[in-house]
Amino acid sequence: MRHTSSPASSETADASARNGEFAPYATAAWPRLVRTAHLLTGDLREAEDLVRTTLARVRARWRRIPRDDVDFYVRRSLVRTHLGRTRRRRAARLLTPLLPERARRALPAPAGAVGRGDALGRALAALPARRRAVVVLRHWEGLGEAEIAQLLGCSAGSVKAHARRGLAALRAHPSLGPVVTARLAAPSVAPSPARRHPVSGARS
Repeated sequence: MRHTSSPASSETADASARNGEFAPYATAAWPRLVRTAHLLTGDLREAEDLVRTTLARVRARWRRIPRDDVDFYVRRSLVRTHLGRTRRRRAARLLTPLLPERARRALPAPAGAVGRGDALGRALAALPARRRAVVVLRHWEGLGEAEIAQLLGCSAGSVKAHARRGLAALRAHPSLGPVVTARLAAPSVAPSPARRHPVSGARS
């Protein structure tokens, strides 16, 4: 007698197959994500923690993420998680003078307090968090303005302004020499071949 699989069993098998794709993706993406997170945070251990948190969130939603949209979703989660942490730390620093001495000692160290020994790290650390994110995404990830705008949930004009001011600040920073600033004129990571993003419709 011929047996046919039920819709429920087919869905379970499909979910299992899609979940099985996560581990290889996370393993392959880890070095690239840590590099980007390190540029965002200025601290390697914090960068690794940021990537772990991001991948945990992605893993929880893995079944619902379209396969051709994974990189966009992961980048967006990484950057927004970082900006959210930065806002919370800024609020904590503003509250510090109002807290008792014991509570002050319990507060975490500011992001990037460790690992700013290199000139580029010091220059990036001087930028506001959102501007720093735009500069990293544009000049190290090689993303276009429209895709960065989609990632950050802002206008392309805002991205362009952040990129222009951020680059000008890096070029003027005393820690960076003329060779480094010349390299910042073009993205360090070559953009991928032009394609239309499945969510934003922008070409990256």
